[in-house]
Amino acid sequence: MGPQQWFRKRNPDSQTAPMYRSSNNQLPMLHLADTTRNNFIAAVGEFVGTFLFLFFSFAGTQVSNTPKPAPGSPPNTSNLLYSSLCFGFSLMVNVWAFYRVTGGLFNPAVTLALCLVGGLSPIRGVILFGVQLIAGIASAGVVGALFPGDLNVGTRLGGGASISQGLFIEVFLTAQLVFIIIMLAVVKHKSTFLAPVGIGLVFFVTEMVGDYYTGGSLNPARSLGPDVINRSFPGYHWIYWVGPTTVNPGQDYNEWEAKMGSGGPGSWDMSMHRPSYNSEATTVEQPQSPSAGRRNHTPTNSQPQNNPNIPNIPHGAEQV
Repeated sequence: MGPQQWFRKRNPDSQTAPMYRSSNNQLPMLHLADTTRNNFIAAVGEFVGTFLFLFFSFAGTQVSNTPKPAPGSPPNTSNLLYSSLCFGFSLMVNVWAFYRVTGGLFNPAVTLALCLVGGLSPIRGVILFGVQLIAGIASAGVVGALFPGDLNVGTRLGGGASISQGLFIEVFLTAQLVFIIIMLAVVKHKSTFLAPVGIGLVFFVTEMVGDYYTGGSLNPARSLGPDVINRSFPGYHWIYWVGPTTVNPGQDYNEWEAKMGSGGPGSWDMSMHRPSYNSEATTVEQPQSPSAGRRNHTPTNSQPQNNPNIPNIPHGAEQV
């Protein structure tokens, strides 16, 4: 059998017939509805992306926290820089890899923001929300199994920060992250393809600020995973949920801005600085006929043709 015959569709026989369940010789999964299939692909991609992002982030944090710093010790800026770089670069490269597949959210707070601005349907938002939490637990479990010593990547208050201070630190840092994601990735512009770079940089900056005082969560999945694996939940664990999800910039993103960034009907055409022509709500002036603006119009009955070889065919009224 030649190479050109390897990928030809085979007729069902005794070996392949059990694989088919339709007269069209297609696998059963191909008969799923488009919405179901797309949600399944998005869920798988988001699980893999969130797992990879948090795996390398947790692994870097595990290295920087070895040996475990004593409670109340002064900040070690070298360790904080190392951990922040791992989080920032891990987010940047994985968002860049999965941006065209699932959007590269990797964060329940970002998923909530996209649902609020209309970028995600509520059903897909709920699916991705749960998938991201499961991926956070899985990545923390793998890091705890691969690296020696106890898993030391949890988010805890430090530096004398109170619970209220930790809550508002998480609020402001997450608001900055989500705002940058909306402005760089949701609102389409000529530099959208570089959005992962800006997202990774802003996450690096926010980690540098919040790592010492709150552990720099900004992501409920990032805080839930290590606590589930260690079976240890501090009494203030709720701040890592309430902070990133309560004050969300997506709540102030109005419907018109959502249409501008959705890429669908009514999307904003930045190259023309006006709503794109595929909007149903946009009134577009009808284009003129091809003959409009020409100096030499098509001859009519009142204008005899100069070429005697071409018959003089009557023309009707020109449609404009």
